[in-house]
Amino acid sequence: MLDNLRGMAVFASVVGHGSFSGSARELGITTSAVSQQIRSLENELGVVLLHRSTRKLSLTEAGESFYEAAKDVVSAAEQGRIKVNQLRDELAGSLRIATTPELGVHHILPALSTWMAAHDDLSITYLADNHYVDMIDERIDIAIRMSPNINDTTLCNHPLSDVRQMLVASPQYLRQHKKIETPKDLADHKMIVIDIMQDPNQVELTHTETGKKTKMKMNSRIHTNNVFMAMTLAKEGHGLIRIMEMDIKRELENGTLVEVLTGYQLPSFVLYAVTLNHEQQPAKITRSLEVLKKYFNAN
Repeated sequence: MLDNLRGMAVFASVVGHGSFSGSARELGITTSAVSQQIRSLENELGVVLLHRSTRKLSLTEAGESFYEAAKDVVSAAEQGRIKVNQLRDELAGSLRIATTPELGVHHILPALSTWMAAHDDLSITYLADNHYVDMIDERIDIAIRMSPNINDTTLCNHPLSDVRQMLVASPQYLRQHKKIETPKDLADHKMIVIDIMQDPNQVELTHTETGKKTKMKMNSRIHTNNVFMAMTLAKEGHGLIRIMEMDIKRELENGTLVEVLTGYQLPSFVLYAVTLNHEQQPAKITRSLEVLKKYFNAN
């Protein structure tokens, strides 16, 4: 089949130029190679396509009929090449981004909103979920994740931002419960557990001045797999939450949540944009990564 398609392209070129030599120059091959392609095609089809003479070429009846089909094949291939080039070089086609609901609402959408509005030939799909997404199965172009894929050579990690964890509660909760002055005081408090986090009941604190580390396993009675739900529960005074600072900037600014144990730090993370590991990425992926990096650098 591939040989036939190649032969059809050579045949269409020969007829278009009216000579083997003209076709050879266009295709960048020798005249004898062009002649061989035509002979092979005729042998495969079992018909003569061209009358050859020392002065000119002319189409046989079968050749005239076949030339129309050959032109269509070449035209379709050229249109396909143009579309592929557009998808590679232009901000068009589809872009699929996987993120968490919290990152999507608070950061990814604000980062890309103006850029999306400027490129309306681009169709964008956001998959907002707290579960790991298989990038190949789900045809994901960019996934936003808190951990790199060190052992997966099919993926490429693009660092976006350092992300600080915080331990917070509502002012109402802190007024009604025992003061929290040292990590040991956490034993008298309840944690609202976000199950999607690693070691959700565990709190590791480092004293900012001495560097001394303290690990506390907190009690809990409320669990959720959704950060928005945990934030609401915390604001209503049901306990403390361990959460990413970038998810609660608004709450910290308006005072509905406040940090506890400000003299201590929790472990930080790095936020990554993850793509499939290709030498050449379509322009829509590279440009969106540039916009995301610029946003997080500015913030």
